[in-house]
Amino acid sequence: MNRVAFRLILLAIAIIPPVLSNGCGGTNQNPEPEINKQNVSVTISPSSATLLPSQSQPFKAAVSGTTNTAVSWSVDNIPGGNTSVGIVSNQGDYTAPSSAGKHTILATSDADPTKSAAAAVTVKSPAASVPAVLTERFDSTRSAQILTETILNPSNVNSKSFGRIASYGVDGYILTQPLYVPSLAIPGQGIFNVAFVATEHDSVYAFDADGKQPSPLWKRSLIDPANGVTPVPQADVNSTIYPEIGITGTPVIDLNSKTMYLVAFTKENGNYFQRLHALDITTGNEKFGGSIAIQATVSGTGVGNDGNGNVPFQPKIQLQRASLLLLKGVVYIAWSSHGDNGPYHGWITAYDAATLKQVVVWNTTPNGDDGAIWQSGAGLSADSQGFIYAVTANGHFDADSGGRDYGDSIVKLTLNGSAISVVDYFSPFNQAVLAADDNDFGSAGIALIPGTRLGTAAGKDGGLFLVNLDKLGHYDPKDNSVVLQYIPGAIGTAFTDNNFSTAAYFNGNVYYIGENDFVRQFQLSGGLLSTFPVHQSGIQYGKFGAQPAVSANGSSNGILWAVEYVTGGGNGVLHAYDANDVSKELYNSNQAGSRDNFGAAAKFSVPTIIHGKVYVGGQNKLAIFANM
Repeated sequence: MNRVAFRLILLAIAIIPPVLSNGCGGTNQNPEPEINKQNVSVTISPSSATLLPSQSQPFKAAVSGTTNTAVSWSVDNIPGGNTSVGIVSNQGDYTAPSSAGKHTILATSDADPTKSAAAAVTVKSPAASVPAVLTERFDSTRSAQILTETILNPSNVNSKSFGRIASYGVDGYILTQPLYVPSLAIPGQGIFNVAFVATEHDSVYAFDADGKQPSPLWKRSLIDPANGVTPVPQADVNSTIYPEIGITGTPVIDLNSKTMYLVAFTKENGNYFQRLHALDITTGNEKFGGSIAIQATVSGTGVGNDGNGNVPFQPKIQLQRASLLLLKGVVYIAWSSHGDNGPYHGWITAYDAATLKQVVVWNTTPNGDDGAIWQSGAGLSADSQGFIYAVTANGHFDADSGGRDYGDSIVKLTLNGSAISVVDYFSPFNQAVLAADDNDFGSAGIALIPGTRLGTAAGKDGGLFLVNLDKLGHYDPKDNSVVLQYIPGAIGTAFTDNNFSTAAYFNGNVYYIGENDFVRQFQLSGGLLSTFPVHQSGIQYGKFGAQPAVSANGSSNGILWAVEYVTGGGNGVLHAYDANDVSKELYNSNQAGSRDNFGAAAKFSVPTIIHGKVYVGGQNKLAIFANM
């Protein structure tokens, strides 16, 4: 064999692969294939998250291109993380650190450590500077002023720089005021500023208050049509609310327990129920074991009594119209009627906020009739001393002669153990005439003026009252001199006009907007109101007038806001005025053509102004306005 042939043999031997043993002296017919690392890929979800300190967020990793789908987790390239950057478990559950910052969660393939996927995490401190709106008219005084608005001011609220930035559709009329909670952690979704609305279709919605998410963060329906549970059709109770009645009174939120309290009216296989619900504001889920049906009885001989000296609460007949009040751990619910369809009474039912156990029941006219507490949706008011104030509508009145009936009255109440006591009251001298003419004194609520012991209320006939909260005055059949001040016909431009407006207060000014009337600005000086408006708007409102609200930064940059209801289903109008002089209109939503239209408004709508945005609930829509 020559040298060339020998070298060829050696080369052939070198390139022949060795025979692998199968451990039994034979060859391995199914060797483990080598991983093609070019085919391995890793994905992570969610790809980003915004969390509060110490909040947890689960991440999931998916590995493709190999049968080995295991991953190793790290935070900022630290395996498993640590207390400074946050901890991530072997399953991908991440717990944020106690301080704010930005971090990267990494899932790395065990099969191919060169392949990984990252998620960006932002840990934010709670927005302590932005308050929440937890109740109707911003606080329990119902003065409708919010003094922490640092973004909106008279110079930037105009049609060139301000307008509608987003709208959310809902399944029913929104007669409730939108509520607002900043920097709320929604499980599995992140942290959001959240706007809450409730509808007459018995639904509650949580929306991204900044208008960036296209869908609700959550929605809770309190009906079950498949099993015969629906809102109540208007025709069933001949209500002034249409086309259906569900959630009408504005809910109230306890931020400490993250609980929303509300009342839903339902028809359940031919029966009618009013139920108190407590919902978790982060999920919409029921708390405290679920809702409770409202039941109540008081002693009395009034209309609808059982013949045995008791007056029972009738859920079909009573309407929950006034906004709810949360005070010292107790939820107060006021009751009225569907129109004047009786036999009905005004009621207050109260419940322990932690257990939903009924605490107390009170009836405005236990030995008479009517006396609804509806206040055009305004809630019961409460002062810093813990006293509660309600304004009742047409009904029997005999309190001046030692009776228990308080129709057409302001009543001051206190909770004593398991009883509500009337501490004081005022009824106009012509209360019997008011009742006969359907001129409810309680067509609106009472606004308590911050920093004083004063309150102001105006009845349907346009008479304006200023009262001393420590001495309401009771009743004098001759005149109204028992109160601090009475200005007859102060609101309205004709005898037939009505007032449904609860006042707003700001910087020594009181504002009302009656039906078919202008915005009227009265000045409070020396403990009395100006007899005539010091300023009034240039435009005249129509049916129902409006419910004013004021935003300001302390005592400066005051803006008065109002939602105009337009009859016939026309587009509602959001108005903004200089609160120091309401003859100066800054903006209205018609100024930019159709750009800022938000559809038909709901009656008695109260706008919510907070952190540079204005929220307006209408017929089947929540609109958000802001600087554009």
